[in-house]
Amino acid sequence: MKRAVVLLSGGLDSATVLAYALARKYEVYTVSFDYGQSHRVELKRSAALSENSGAMKHFEVKLDPRPFQNSALTGRAGVPVGRNLDEMGAGIAPTYVPARNTVFLSFGLAFGEELGARDIFIGVNSLDYSGYPDCRPQFIDAFEKTANLGTSAADGGEPFVIHAPLLTMTKARIVALGTELGVDYSQTVSCYQADEEGRACGLCDACQLRRDGFIQAGIEDPTSYR
Repeated sequence: MKRAVVLLSGGLDSATVLAYALARKYEVYTVSFDYGQSHRVELKRSAALSENSGAMKHFEVKLDPRPFQNSALTGRAGVPVGRNLDEMGAGIAPTYVPARNTVFLSFGLAFGEELGARDIFIGVNSLDYSGYPDCRPQFIDAFEKTANLGTSAADGGEPFVIHAPLLTMTKARIVALGTELGVDYSQTVSCYQADEEGRACGLCDACQLRRDGFIQAGIEDPTSYR
């Protein structure tokens, strides 16, 4: 059985990717990150999702929050609410966390070398209307090349593969896929302003995209809203 590292945030997308990797018979190790995010309930949900899925082990990495202070997700600025799709797609959203996926994938890569896992899974989606530069296909392709130039793979070791299976999927398709794979979306948190119990605001970009995904998929939304 091949080993894989899955980056897990506790949200809809990463939970779907976790189920996707497990369905492909990988021995999975999950990693989540505490970077000072305000919606800290996602860390609890990540650990629970990993344990309940049957993953081999879950790692929570605590990062120095100082490089991420200007993001709305760390509480330094207001999270935008009530925006339409055109507004969401206009430039980089204030919820962008500087170089977050670069940092996360670097840790995933290091865990992969340590664990003998050459497959790294991440739940990025380029159709999420957020304009995040580290969720684009070019970034994923470039990081995979970097991974194979800066690790033991460069000296004849087995190459690393960065898997982003949701990259070009609509939110509706992601919801449908996860439902097919048996994901319990009631246990996931996507909201940028979720309370300590994981209840969503229903107004931020993440909430609106998630809700529209369930509607378009024709699947009942199990999200708990405040």
